[in-house]
Amino acid sequence: MDLALALGRRGQGRCWPNPAVGCVLVQEGRIVGRGWTQPGGRPHAEAVALAQAGHQAQGATAYVSLEPCAHFGKTPPCCDALVAAKVGRVVIALRDPDPRVDGGGIARIRAAGIPVTEGVCAAKAELAHLGFLKRQRIGRPALTLKLAASFDGRIATASGESQWITGPDARRHVHALRASHDAVMVGGGTARIDHPSLTVRGLGVTHQPVRVVASRHLTLPHWGPLAERAADAPVWLLHGIDAPAQKIAEWQARGARCMAVAVGPDGQLDPLACLQALGAAGLNNVFCEGGGTFGAALVKADIVDDLIGYTAGVMLGAEGWPGLGTLGISELAKAPRFEFVETRRLGTDIVHHWRRNIGAADR
Repeated sequence: MDLALALGRRGQGRCWPNPAVGCVLVQEGRIVGRGWTQPGGRPHAEAVALAQAGHQAQGATAYVSLEPCAHFGKTPPCCDALVAAKVGRVVIALRDPDPRVDGGGIARIRAAGIPVTEGVCAAKAELAHLGFLKRQRIGRPALTLKLAASFDGRIATASGESQWITGPDARRHVHALRASHDAVMVGGGTARIDHPSLTVRGLGVTHQPVRVVASRHLTLPHWGPLAERAADAPVWLLHGIDAPAQKIAEWQARGARCMAVAVGPDGQLDPLACLQALGAAGLNNVFCEGGGTFGAALVKADIVDDLIGYTAGVMLGAEGWPGLGTLGISELAKAPRFEFVETRRLGTDIVHHWRRNIGAADR
């Protein structure tokens, strides 16, 4: 099952709205088929593994990181494919909460007389499929917030200069994370100040994540990488229902997808509504790169699932721009806390990963 989960990760960032599933077929202690969800979500992992195994699938044990689908879509159900191949046993990490499946795939396999074992490596699978599971259960994708800062937690000098606080190894790591997510998101302030491209570069990757900008009034520059390359990589703009119709039309003419979301009591786009809109559009995993005000809003809304921090050995002082905007915290006990996952060196910098308690009440 560990191998199935590892294979599934190869599809991350490329197969939404489907989950990134892995499948391994084992016959008498030998792997005869391997597969993972392909770009665009088809074919599914089980279909790829069965095609590779051929007649050797008969009597084999199938290890699948998520319950085989039980509904007809662009392809027939994977549970039926496993039955037709006459596998001898199916081992599943997790049930699929999609109402079109949710135990149905398991039931059909068992009805065919094939034994099914559930819950193998379930905790690992919960993390591997976190975004898909959240979208099915609570209607929003998993959210990773990235912060790159100086040793004293600043993201820019007093004049706004920020390129580059961290070194090339850290920036390369960021591009790898972009490639493994369905979308890269920033707030309107970052789009106006930094003119980011938000694309994956330097890794030989052919696909690009959806580029998302949250700006209530669409006060975004009509030049720069986002506007000029909207046809090369998808651009989705989250805006308020009161955004000027002319601006919406201008961005749509450039190829952008404009999505109206609710505005919160503070006059800014509601962070949870933003994620729910992205979830409704099929995204499972979103990678947010700021800026400080938007990042703080996401933290205050308690919808950040993972924190990725890059820390450089440089200090910018109190006059520098803080990594996050105001959170309104007056008591340490009320400060949001995340659980440590790992840390490692990247060239001249360090990266540290923190995770929201997976057992906490979902939002």
